[in-house]
Amino acid sequence: MVEKYKMIEPFEPSLVRKVDDTKVVSYGLSSYGYDIRVADEFKIFTDVFSAIVDPKRFDSKSFVDFKGRECIIPPNSFCLARSVEYFRIPRSVMGICLGKSTYARCGIIVNITPLEPEWEGHLTIEISNTTPLPAKIYAFEGIAQVIFLEADDVCTVSYKDRGGKYQGQKGVTPPKV
Repeated sequence: MVEKYKMIEPFEPSLVRKVDDTKVVSYGLSSYGYDIRVADEFKIFTDVFSAIVDPKRFDSKSFVDFKGRECIIPPNSFCLARSVEYFRIPRSVMGICLGKSTYARCGIIVNITPLEPEWEGHLTIEISNTTPLPAKIYAFEGIAQVIFLEADDVCTVSYKDRGGKYQGQKGVTPPKV
């Protein structure tokens, strides 16, 4: 399906654990899923401007934009990031994403909503630091695993059919209503 639908670009056909003899948080094709990488674009949550977090009227002042190979998330805070990979989900497939255990064991929780049939774009990734200490995220390394489920039949109404507001998203995408 990756080849037929260009489902994941770029696609890593095996699990990568080292780059240039340096251990990395793994990414690529795994046993029953695909381990995605986090890009080097981050929106780090800040309370400097005392904005109210309102999903219907989201204030962009709630975030500080940061680009770099390592991102520090403040204690008890979060950031938004995006996947390196661009996805094109076939009409008969749904993806469910779960955080990698390496980060979870450090109190870093990853949340990504389901990849719905016929959705395409970069995944926006919410990364929460649940600890009282600063937490480091490594760009271009693994952050989460997508598990793909294929239905026997195609869905009646896909994400594309209903004009989903996050269709074709590129970069880190804040909430929209």
